[in-house]
Amino acid sequence: MPTSNSSTADGTPLARVPSLDAPEWERVSALPITECGERLIPMSLAPEPIKVFPAYARLGIPGAVPECFVREGVYRALLQAARRLPEGIGMVVLDGWRPWRVQQYLFDTLHEAIHHHHPSLDEGELMVRTREFVSLPSRDPLAPSPHLTGGAVDVTLCDADGMPLDMGTQFDEAIPASHTDHLETLKASSAAQRQARDNRRLLYRVMHEAGFTNLPSEWWHYDFGDQLWAHYSGSGVARYGPAELDTIENRWRRQFSDG
Repeated sequence: MPTSNSSTADGTPLARVPSLDAPEWERVSALPITECGERLIPMSLAPEPIKVFPAYARLGIPGAVPECFVREGVYRALLQAARRLPEGIGMVVLDGWRPWRVQQYLFDTLHEAIHHHHPSLDEGELMVRTREFVSLPSRDPLAPSPHLTGGAVDVTLCDADGMPLDMGTQFDEAIPASHTDHLETLKASSAAQRQARDNRRLLYRVMHEAGFTNLPSEWWHYDFGDQLWAHYSGSGVARYGPAELDTIENRWRRQFSDG
């Protein structure tokens, strides 16, 4: 098992994770969407070095699906990113397309937890703190929550045995240390913190080279094709609006309507 992740598969040294401003959600949600119509693909179809662990279903969150679905373009970009990893390092997909019910549950529970620990915050401050880690639940076709589009994905790294690498915090820890650049800002750090920093750098590097953008407050959250991606990539136009899983009932209805 590798002891250091200070370079990519081609031996290129890893650069610092850049420090980016938090998204201005009003500007993000105002960006136009030109829906491309790509289907949702289950990540469990992906070959090594990708592994799938649908975290919210495993945690028993109501409405969570036991699979990680993403748009077809995201699927191919994730494979490209994973294949850039050094030998012995894999990628674990934790979440992709997310039902609105799950988005609402995550938002409500984090909002409640922050309010419980900081009762003096007013509603405006609570909203800002909550939206730092969970976007506002929205099925609006003009401004959907990123995970409802199939363009947002949560990922981490693992070793050859499938054991998650140390990234400095756990997935979904709503604390400042989860900010992607946090470990870059420490003036004095331990060997473990430097290793976690390099792991974040490696993940950021391969995802960025595959066309993803990162949400600065979450080292695990990457976007491709949604409005956050359009914002941080500078493209100005998203290609993914809200998406829904296909069902056998919908297939039958289309079959008979086409007939």
